[in-house]
Amino acid sequence: MADIETWHNRDNRYTLPAQDQLGVLTSTRAVVLQSTHVRINPEHIEHFCAQWQQGTALPGGGQTLDEVPWDVEHHFFEGGLRTVNWMLLLDALNFCFWAEKQQPRWTIEYKGQMLNGYWAEAAALTRAVEEGLPLWDAAYLCALDAKTLAHIFRGSQQIPLFEQRLHNAHEVGQVLQQRFQGNFSQAIEQAQGSAPRLAQLLASYFPSFNDITTYRGREVRFLKRAQICVSDLYSAFHGQSWGAFSDLEQLTAFADYKVPQVLRHFHILEYSAPLAQRVDAQELLPAGSEEEVEIRAATIWACELIQRRMRTLGYNVTPAEVDQRLWLIGQDAEQMQPYHRTRTIFY
Repeated sequence: MADIETWHNRDNRYTLPAQDQLGVLTSTRAVVLQSTHVRINPEHIEHFCAQWQQGTALPGGGQTLDEVPWDVEHHFFEGGLRTVNWMLLLDALNFCFWAEKQQPRWTIEYKGQMLNGYWAEAAALTRAVEEGLPLWDAAYLCALDAKTLAHIFRGSQQIPLFEQRLHNAHEVGQVLQQRFQGNFSQAIEQAQGSAPRLAQLLASYFPSFNDITTYRGREVRFLKRAQICVSDLYSAFHGQSWGAFSDLEQLTAFADYKVPQVLRHFHILEYSAPLAQRVDAQELLPAGSEEEVEIRAATIWACELIQRRMRTLGYNVTPAEVDQRLWLIGQDAEQMQPYHRTRTIFY
């Protein structure tokens, strides 16, 4: 009953949880409450959650409330320390796959499939392992050269932000050697089963995971790739072994460019007329601009509010699970308005 009352009381809607170890909800709440370019529409959250509860096919390809299984077709997995290191590399390079306006997307062929975006990245790294490249080895990553990385990501054209990806691969190898004796498993052990603690370790030791910006003079924390790395470990290992976390519900959604596109499609996010025009015209939004930070902050809180509403309806989903389902809906986005475009290593 208390959850229902909290949901329907507008003054309490943005109440912070008892714990916010990462500071993501706290810092993004301040953005949402001051936002001038992006608005969250609670009435459309109600409608979306009702459709989800009823099992109605959501526009754009709806997902049921069943658990979304980990994809084993495109991800390397041998169940041990090699997988753990490989997954760290996967999420260190998991950002910014979109093409410039009216340009073709980076695409690869893998086992007869034509793939782009994240699926292409995962498959390319899996393909490289199948070809004998030890992408789990920290020393190998430290010495990785541009020619080899270009071979790994070979496709229809060069992957966006190639140099930044090479830098991140080197960073993974160097930090693993300097801090964790070459094994990401040591960081997981330091986290002692805490999802936010592992995400914070990633942000602290790996600069490319430290996804923090400012808004009107205040720090705003997103930590998108740090959180998704923890969530991926949980999913790949089915909550066991290196994926055993007791507090996964403390992670937030992963603020990227696909999830806000879906939220806007369902009218949960509403953009000001000038911002809508810029996004629809596929103009670049600078990283750290007010518009970009407001989109990401609203994405975090929209998923949080969806999760809270679903909880009042009797479904104990986490914000990360809400994010995952929205992202999957966004893979069939032909009828949706464009996503916002920001060149960044953080998503």
